[in-house]
Amino acid sequence: MCSQPRRRIAAPSAGLACALLVALLASSIAHAEEGMWTFDNFPKAAVAKQYGFAPDQAWLDSARRSSVRLAGGCSGSFVSADGLVMTNHHCVRACIAQLSSRSHDYVAGGFYAPERESELRCPEIELNELLSMTDVTARLTASIKGETPGSREAARKEQSEQATIEKECAGGDEKVRCEIVALYHGGIYELYKYRRYQDVRLVFAPEQTVPKFGGDPDNFEFPRWALDAAFLRAWDAGAPAHPEHFFRWSSSGPEENELVFISGNPGTTHRLLTAAEYVYERDVAIPERLFELAEMRGALTLWSHQSAETARVASADLLSIENSYKGLRGRHEALTAPDFMPRKLESEAKLRLAVRKNAALDKSAGGAWDAIAKSVETMRARHKEFNEIEGTSSLLPRAEPLWFGGAKLLRLARLLVRAAAEKQKPAAERLREWGEAKLPAIEQTILSSAPFAKHFEILKLTFGLTRLREQLTPSHPFVKKLLGEKSPEELATQLVENSHLDDLALRKQLYAGGQAAIDASTDPAIVLARALDADGRAMRRWYEDEVAAPQTSAEEAIARARFAISGTNVYPDATFSPRLSYGSVKRVTSAQANMAPFTDFAGAFEHQTGRAPFALPESWNRAKEKLDLALPFDFESDNDIIGGNSGSPVFNQKQEIVGLVFDGNRASLGGDYLYDGSVNRAVSVDSAALVQALGKIYGATRILEELGIQRVGSAAAPK
Repeated sequence: MCSQPRRRIAAPSAGLACALLVALLASSIAHAEEGMWTFDNFPKAAVAKQYGFAPDQAWLDSARRSSVRLAGGCSGSFVSADGLVMTNHHCVRACIAQLSSRSHDYVAGGFYAPERESELRCPEIELNELLSMTDVTARLTASIKGETPGSREAARKEQSEQATIEKECAGGDEKVRCEIVALYHGGIYELYKYRRYQDVRLVFAPEQTVPKFGGDPDNFEFPRWALDAAFLRAWDAGAPAHPEHFFRWSSSGPEENELVFISGNPGTTHRLLTAAEYVYERDVAIPERLFELAEMRGALTLWSHQSAETARVASADLLSIENSYKGLRGRHEALTAPDFMPRKLESEAKLRLAVRKNAALDKSAGGAWDAIAKSVETMRARHKEFNEIEGTSSLLPRAEPLWFGGAKLLRLARLLVRAAAEKQKPAAERLREWGEAKLPAIEQTILSSAPFAKHFEILKLTFGLTRLREQLTPSHPFVKKLLGEKSPEELATQLVENSHLDDLALRKQLYAGGQAAIDASTDPAIVLARALDADGRAMRRWYEDEVAAPQTSAEEAIARARFAISGTNVYPDATFSPRLSYGSVKRVTSAQANMAPFTDFAGAFEHQTGRAPFALPESWNRAKEKLDLALPFDFESDNDIIGGNSGSPVFNQKQEIVGLVFDGNRASLGGDYLYDGSVNRAVSVDSAALVQALGKIYGATRILEELGIQRVGSAAAPK
């Protein structure tokens, strides 16, 4: 394959003939790189045909075991025999903030542990390594035989059987996490067995201005100059873990057009939804969430400008909101594109026609699309109530009601109240998110030692309560019950200032004491959560009976029909479970752009203005003379990714790390609904950039040695 020298950025006109040749070759295998594939159904033949490399099962197993999931919503990878884990800075930003204080602001100043004894434990991070996958579809199907599909009894029996399977799999071992994953919207159910690591420690994180260089203006764009990287370590029984599999390191990085793989945990995609569901997302779910995020961003921005301390406290939330807002806006743009709905309607019409032509399929799935349309309309009628009282931002339940405003105090109160009720129930009767497999992660949240700022809690809760009153109106019974005669600010202030749930000892006592301790508690946050729990559960029952059950049953019927027609030749929608994608380092060729798929260090210094968000920290400016400014910094590839892939390793055929995924370009934001290989790009930090930064800027020689890299240079570590 033709390629460009990767140590300098080509001018827009350079290599045009080569790029056109690559584009012409790619046109004959359009969208070949599409797909976030499960490790047990990877298209090995397609990769071999296109790239001349056929990964065998041992290769796939090693890649799977070398990859990890961060339970909070990101990905990572083992990169040493001593449990060193590579991920994104923004994936561990909450940990860094939790470990910071007024005297040690690791978010602003960075962190490096020069020896293992100084690595700091992250209060709420859990790592999961996927050990095995087992198809349990037949067993689950047998458990509901004779029941009406979609009925409450069918759902109860299926949930009971899932809990039994997961419990058998874990075998009482706290280091094992077992989850049943629904693939193809219920066409296949697989049991995923994970090795969990809950003692996870921070090893290295740069100053925040480095991973967020370019800030919101550069977010989801290319070219980029962001070193969005951090290193953790998995510990086990008081010592560094020793994973059986880990990725080795390539200090030279990838070449243009080189085959690369990305393993990670893409959160959710909606490429197999019906037209009715897309309309709901386009017209209701996403616009309302965008309005909420925009309002919250404004409130937090104004508050953060009050002082250096408010800026520090709000930074993690504000960055998360900005990222979510831009991501959702990109999804909405995809849904409203002139060709989107016609393409989806055409695809749906073809599938429905194929179903109608088969008597057996028509009997089981013919009415499924109408059933989903009906459930969507049912949801549309009461979505605001459900959003605010129980918690959902789309057709799937959220972790908490919107009126919390993201306040940690109310999250903890509700978790404690529900823990007392749910843990004493048989598994089949619990709320789905309270299964045995999920309890350790919930306990880690409840018993986290991470502090929270009360003045920030008041701000967020005031925002949530104000919005609740606007959404449901002051006359709504739930609003009256919650606020009474108080204003949102009065209630928020009263709750936060008088609650003692910021005391870890108290939370331990309430959690261990169960229902009796919760019933006896006079803490105002517990009292309120206890009083409102019945309202949330009533909304939950309505949702599960009137929306979720019929919708899930119909989606499974469509999935079975699609299976009967095309089998597993298509990949399933993402489920925040391990997937593997393949592609190549590839430029976007269009009338507007034909730039090389690499940036370099020189570009970072040229791009900086000295003002946020285009300001490099002093450590970088001091080290500039020692740096190879022609060395690659970030690159783009046509791998198929989505949110949740943040922190994913990019590796070559030898399973050597050549990059670290941290973003996608603007076109990739529509990847939730479709993939267009001509423009969708994953954006990653080059492995060569990481080596140079660790050695010549931060003096993190201990990490380089552990990666098997000779000393690159020295510099003062961030304070």
